[in-house]
Order: sequence, then structure tokens, then C-alpha cells
Amino acid sequence: MQFGIFSVGDITQDPTTGITPTETERLQNLLTIAQHAEEVGLDVFAMGEHHNPPFFPSSPVAINSWLAAKTERIILSTATTLITTNDPVRLAEDYAMLQHLSGGRMDLTLGRGNTGPVYPWFGEDIRQGIPLAIEKYGLLYRLWREEFVDWEGKFRTPLQGFQSTPRPLDGVPPFVWHGSIRSPEIAEQAAYYGDGFFANHIFWPASHTAKMVGFYRQRFEHYGHGTADQAIVGLGGQVFMRKNSQDAVREFRPYFDNAPVYGHGPSLEEFTAQTPLTVGSPQQVIDRTLGFRDYVGDYQRQLFLMDHAGLPLKTVLEQLDILGEEVVPVLRREFAKNRASRVPDAPTHAARVQAALAAEQVDASTGVTTAASAE
Repeated sequence: MQFGIFSVGDITQDPTTGITPTETERLQNLLTIAQHAEEVGLDVFAMGEHHNPPFFPSSPVAINSWLAAKTERIILSTATTLITTNDPVRLAEDYAMLQHLSGGRMDLTLGRGNTGPVYPWFGEDIRQGIPLAIEKYGLLYRLWREEFVDWEGKFRTPLQGFQSTPRPLDGVPPFVWHGSIRSPEIAEQAAYYGDGFFANHIFWPASHTAKMVGFYRQRFEHYGHGTADQAIVGLGGQVFMRKNSQDAVREFRPYFDNAPVYGHGPSLEEFTAQTPLTVGSPQQVIDRTLGFRDYVGDYQRQLFLMDHAGLPLKTVLEQLDILGEEVVPVLRREFAKNRASRVPDAPTHAARVQAALAAEQVDASTGVTTAASAE
């Protein structure tokens, strides 16, 4: 199972000091955070995509390309890449390039985006969000798997004999997660292609996440990709930790109360009771996170949001230390217990290349492939 962090890249005033970082400061801090995530033993760093204040990361592929040169082991992902307002041709080439630059240490999470004004900035209509996501991913999927593509759709100009460059590393396209908070159509899309489904799991109660993941698993099996428990699931999460839970609550409260997303709404106590947000001791985070399996089953990736709401760099790095030293080792051990042998591991490029090679091995006498395809 993979553990990591994701960032939404907000630029928010620290409510305890009144200091607001500049764009440069926030970006440099983010790069430090991502590198420290590798140092403490995490598996994944995922960067969001936003085009409106107070968020700054308009180009996650640029950020992750820089990180590819500065890291050695960590998987670089997105949270999310906006499939609706990006051109699939551009995505195909950018992320294949990142594949090569990172040595395969990358994947991406596709999402619709829920900020209405952003759509017309890129020539699209938010009312067409679902059709855009479906059509554009259908094209992206083909661009990574077919040498030359003839294509015609509703939302962009046709393609005739188009070949995207570079081609996917080792002939294996980047692994794709489809991220959603509330859209069953996106869960259906992930299931149809046999891709991963990433449930953000931050703002909604456990019952909602359980329903979305359950629907994806059911449809994954329906499309013949495997049994429901073999579907590839990732979850978001959000934590703040100190040795004593009272200290964690006291320190985090002003940041929660003024956060750009949920500030000035429900109280911290109400929000932690109704959503997976956990503010407390490392043991409380361990217990709460282990409980996710009770309603989504065994899953492959757990990402936490830690650098947001104006939290200073020093505090975020301290949180990563606690996560890497005290929390993740226990989660790895406990999640491995009683995990069914047929539940797949989290996808990596190396494993998918091996599966693709195995799929090409054909029994000379029967003409039947000896292993399942990497797809």
C-alpha cells in the first residue's frame, strides 16, 4: 500500500502571525515539503492544478518535472489534472515526457474541477463538465495506446493520423486515477477503463465515500476487469498531529477557522465528527485511518493533506516527521494484516511493465497468453 501527501497549493495568511507568503515563497516551501516527504519515507507526492486565487499551482507537470530531478524514489502524481479544461493532446505529450524524465516515477489523477469561472477561461462550459471528461479522456486513452490516431468528437478539432510524442515509457502508458468527490459518472468512467478511482474523502461523511467506492467496485467487476475487491482505490485524508490531542486541537483551530475552503463554517469539532479530518495524537490518526478499511475495503493508496490554511513550513515539516516516523510504519503493518492475497498492490511503472511483458508471452502450443495485460 502506498502512503503520501497531496497539496492544493493555497496561498493563505497565517492567522497567528498575519504573514502571507509570496508566490515564490509558497512555491519554494512546497518543493521543500515534497522533498522532505521522500526523506521521511513516504511513497507519493501529488500536486493539484488550479487557475484561480488563492491557489497558485497552474502547472503541476512543471512542478513535478522539477521534483523528478531532485528526488530519487518518490512517485510524483497530481491531485488533480483538469481533464475538462486541458487539451488531451497536450496532456498526452506532457505526461509522457514526465514519465521519461522521472524514470516512470509518476502517475496522474484526472478530475473535472468545480470552479465555474475557470471553464470559460479555457473555452469550455461547466455545464458540459461530465461530457467533456468522458470525451477528452477517451481521446487521451487512445493517444497513449495507438501509434497513429484518427479521431473526431464534439469539443475539439478532429485528428488525422496524429502521433503524440514522446511515446509512453517502455510502451506502458502512465497509470490513471479518476478523482471525484460526488460524481458517480466519474466512478463509472474509472471502472469502464479498469483505471484507479480516487475518492477525495475530505469534505463528505464516510457513508458517502463508501457509496462511491462501492459503486466503482461493482462496475469494475461488471466490466470484467476482476472481482470487486481487485479494483484499485485511493483515498484522500486530512490530519494534524501533536503528541497530546489537546495541543493539536489548540494549535490547529485558528488555521481551521480561517481556511479558504471550510473556514467560517462548521466548528472544528463538528467537522471532525462528520468527515475524516483527524486532529489529535498520532495514535488517534492511526486508529481513524485504519477504520477507513471498514467501509471501503482493502485499498491501494492513502494520501493526506498537510500543507494548507496558512500553516508555516516549520509546522508542516514537523507533521511530515510524525507521519513518517510514528504513523505510516504502523499503518503499513496493520493494513497488511488480513489482506486477501488476490487484492492487488498499488500500481507502479515497474510492475506494470512486468505485467505487459508477461502478457506478450504466448504459449507456443496453445496460442494463449500466460498472464493478464498490464491494462
